[in-house]
Amino acid sequence: MARGLLLPQLCILLCTFFLLFAYYASCFNLFDVAPQDFHQGDPLMVKVKELTSTKTQLPYSYYSLPYCRPPQILDSAETLGKVLEGELIQNSLFQFRMREPQKCKVVCRVVLDAKAAKDIKEKIEDEYRVNMILDNLPLVVPIRLRGFYDEDSILYNHGFPVGIKGQYAGSNEEKYFINNHLKFVVKYSEDPITNLSRIVGFEVKPFSVMHEYEGKWNETTCDSHNMYGSPQEVKDKNDIIYTYDVEFEASDLKWEARWDTYLPRVGDWFSIAKSLAVVLFLSVMVAMIMLRTVYRDISKYNQLQTQEELQEETGWKLVHGDVFRPPSNSDLLCVYVGTGIQLFGTVLVTVILAALGILSPSNGKRLIRSMLFYWILMGPVAGFTSVRLYKKFNGTEWKRIALRTALMFPATALAVFFVMNALIWSQGSSGAMPLGTMLLLLFLLFGISVPLVFLGGYVGFRKPEMEDPVRTRKVPRQIPEQPWYKNQVLLILIAGFLPFAAVLIEFFFILVSIWYFDFHKIYGFLSIMFAILTVTCAEISIVLCYFQLRSEDYQWWWRSYLTSASSALYLFLYVVFFFFIKTNITTKPASVVLYFGYMLLLSYAFSALTGAIGFCACFCFTRLIYSSVKFD
Repeated sequence: MARGLLLPQLCILLCTFFLLFAYYASCFNLFDVAPQDFHQGDPLMVKVKELTSTKTQLPYSYYSLPYCRPPQILDSAETLGKVLEGELIQNSLFQFRMREPQKCKVVCRVVLDAKAAKDIKEKIEDEYRVNMILDNLPLVVPIRLRGFYDEDSILYNHGFPVGIKGQYAGSNEEKYFINNHLKFVVKYSEDPITNLSRIVGFEVKPFSVMHEYEGKWNETTCDSHNMYGSPQEVKDKNDIIYTYDVEFEASDLKWEARWDTYLPRVGDWFSIAKSLAVVLFLSVMVAMIMLRTVYRDISKYNQLQTQEELQEETGWKLVHGDVFRPPSNSDLLCVYVGTGIQLFGTVLVTVILAALGILSPSNGKRLIRSMLFYWILMGPVAGFTSVRLYKKFNGTEWKRIALRTALMFPATALAVFFVMNALIWSQGSSGAMPLGTMLLLLFLLFGISVPLVFLGGYVGFRKPEMEDPVRTRKVPRQIPEQPWYKNQVLLILIAGFLPFAAVLIEFFFILVSIWYFDFHKIYGFLSIMFAILTVTCAEISIVLCYFQLRSEDYQWWWRSYLTSASSALYLFLYVVFFFFIKTNITTKPASVVLYFGYMLLLSYAFSALTGAIGFCACFCFTRLIYSSVKFD
């Protein structure tokens, strides 16, 4: 009776999930693909985001510094992903009107005290940048490469610096200067028929200007000479006048391609193509060798006629009675395989949608936010896989396996995430996720994901048990002593390097995107690299599994998983190299803990993903070869 009621309850929870998903998708611009049209004179609201730094990785609220504050500060979220990430987006006093330029618009006047001056100096010292958005398009600073004058030679930095530090007017003392005048450029594309405009670019050129005025402070002027006059020094009791200009520039760029100008031109495409060619060549060679060798073994074995000839055979044929014997710790293996398949489906859907242009290109964190939803949707796949494999090992307590599959990886990820969130909160950073968002995250993962995993597990357990192509002996066969070069740990570590090498270049771009707040849209290469990673993990696991069986070692279950999963070790070692060589993250304890905490979690997910690929490949391979041979 209880089991009969389980399926309807899960169906109700599934329907509730999709209703909630549709509700949140309608309340927020979930995928950021809806264009907005503007008439001339329509108001354009500039929103401000956090102050970010590649040195500390700790964001702070825009209004944590003495910038011009509106009468009422309102928090807003452009997408559901930003809500889950805790990204802070607020209104501002920067207000434009479409295709109506403004010159020297005065925002406000702020008189610094000692604390405010100290805060600004600290932010300048840590190289913080100010981030804004207009029509969900981030503010960028265009930088032209020296000696080049074409449009392809322009790079874009995310946000503008809070200020600069240096010497001025012959003084040997280093002083701090704040960027208090902004020259905005809004690029738009216009429909000649409807006369409607769409925003396709949002750029700025910052200046530090000590405004001069006679009479009232809000009657200051901003001429071209003043832009290159005395800069505005950050000092106690100094008054700062914030101003801005707005220019509108017509562009032939379509709204659908507005991100293309922001994205870096990857100069080393030849290296990427070369790496892909090497991996593809290796994959083809391994596949040809394996097919020819295995095919010859099977053909030769099936042509033998006498029992004496069969007894003379050695290698993988002799262990047919033990090859499908359940391994030790089979429950844990089932959980890891189910988790890895869930990750595989999540990444697969993400790269496909990103390559098709459905996901808006932003920094690397947007990929992580999007993957959260696909992770939840892949819950039934994880439950089905883990419970189906568990039943193949003669297991009966499928609910326990389903629960462990649903909770083990998310619980680890949440534990790391909550520790990092507490650390961010202790630093007074605005990047700390509020309590309401944390509760929403817990509901999505445990209130929705867990029932979906149970639904998949229920279906998997109801399916008939998988039959092995050969019968398993009651008494295990003794495994011959293996030579040193076939040591299990040694082979696993050597084999794990190949999958890591296959994704090294793309992983470098992902790290740059995450830790440098850079733009990233190499989704075509990302999908190709993911395909190469899948093929490489599968083939290297099959090769080692085959040679292991030829050595009459039938304990291949865990080794097939660990062969590819060991690539995560090299991934983490590269993360350590990237930290010390490529990043400029300071040695502040909070920044270091944040970096290695998140990267350790990423390596853990990578090991589960690649391990599941290798295991499934070997599982299909062993069933194929043993079903192709005639045994008595």
